[in-house]
Amino acid sequence: MLEDLKKHIQKLIALYEGALADNARLKALLDESNAAKESCRKRITELEEQIDNLKLTAAFSAGPADHSAAKEKIDRMIREIDKCISIIESQ
Repeated sequence: MLEDLKKHIQKLIALYEGALADNARLKALLDESNAAKESCRKRITELEEQIDNLKLTAAFSAGPADHSAAKEKIDRMIREIDKCISIIESQ
């Protein structure tokens, strides 16, 4: 009976150590995934900025009828800058 108890304890210890190893591996995988996700988010932001810049450039290079679209985009950018400034000032 004592021998069976020792075997069960050793088995539990082995399972616990295996779980610790799995936990460490999964934490490393999670950290790697989070880093990749953050990198993708930054890239998306950069691409969205490029798209906005290209749209603004296209609006300015278009005919006079399209200047209203360019003005609208500039006004939107100014409002966004104003929001950022007000957030900074309130802190």
